Amino acid sequence: MLHSMSTSVEPASDRSAAEVNEEIRALWLRSGGTLSGEQRKEYQRLVLEWAAAAPQSQRAA
Repeated sequence: MLHSMSTSVEPASDRSAAEVNEEIRALWLRSGGTLSGEQRKEYQRLVLEWAAAAPQSQRAA
Protein backbone atom coordinates (compact mmCIF):
# COMPACT_ATOMS: atom_id res chain seq x y z
CA MET A 1 0.00 0.00 0.00
CA LEU A 2 1.41 3.37 -1.00
CA HIS A 3 0.90 6.51 1.03
CA SER A 4 1.19 9.91 -0.51
CA MET A 5 2.58 12.86 1.35
CA SER A 6 0.94 16.24 1.28
CA THR A 7 2.59 18.82 -0.93
CA SER A 8 1.14 21.80 0.91
CA VAL A 9 3.66 24.40 1.97
CA GLU A 10 4.15 24.68 5.71
CA PRO A 11 5.49 27.82 7.38
CA ALA A 12 9.22 27.80 8.06
CA SER A 13 10.17 26.07 11.27
CA ASP A 14 11.86 27.82 14.15
CA ARG A 15 13.40 24.48 15.11
CA SER A 16 16.58 23.02 13.68
CA ALA A 17 16.55 19.93 11.47
CA ALA A 18 18.21 18.03 14.32
CA GLU A 19 15.40 18.96 16.73
CA VAL A 20 12.73 17.87 14.28
CA ASN A 21 14.66 14.65 13.56
CA GLU A 22 14.64 13.84 17.28
CA GLU A 23 10.86 14.25 17.34
CA ILE A 24 10.55 11.96 14.30
CA ARG A 25 12.68 9.31 16.03
CA ALA A 26 10.60 9.62 19.21
CA LEU A 27 7.39 9.19 17.20
CA TRP A 28 8.71 5.96 15.67
CA LEU A 29 9.82 4.66 19.06
CA ARG A 30 6.43 5.42 20.65
CA SER A 31 4.63 3.72 17.77
CA GLY A 32 6.63 0.52 18.00
CA GLY A 33 7.45 0.79 14.29
CA THR A 34 3.87 0.90 12.99
CA LEU A 35 2.21 4.28 12.61
CA SER A 36 -1.54 4.74 13.06
CA GLY A 37 -3.44 7.05 10.72
CA GLU A 38 -3.05 9.99 13.09
CA GLN A 39 0.64 9.22 13.63
CA ARG A 40 1.19 9.10 9.84
CA LYS A 41 -0.23 12.61 9.55
CA GLU A 42 2.11 13.77 12.32
CA TYR A 43 5.05 12.02 10.61
CA GLN A 44 4.25 13.71 7.29
CA ARG A 45 4.06 17.11 8.97
CA LEU A 46 7.39 16.49 10.73
CA VAL A 47 9.12 15.36 7.52
CA LEU A 48 8.00 18.53 5.76
CA GLU A 49 9.19 20.60 8.72
CA TRP A 50 12.53 18.74 8.71
CA ALA A 51 12.96 19.32 4.97
CA ALA A 52 12.33 23.03 5.39
CA ALA A 53 14.86 23.24 8.23
CA ALA A 54 17.56 20.95 6.78
CA PRO A 55 20.49 22.45 4.89
CA GLN A 56 20.50 21.56 1.18
CA SER A 57 23.43 19.14 1.67
CA GLN A 58 21.44 17.10 4.24
CA ARG A 59 18.43 16.79 1.95
CA ALA A 60 20.52 15.24 -0.83
CA ALA A 61 22.01 12.61 1.49
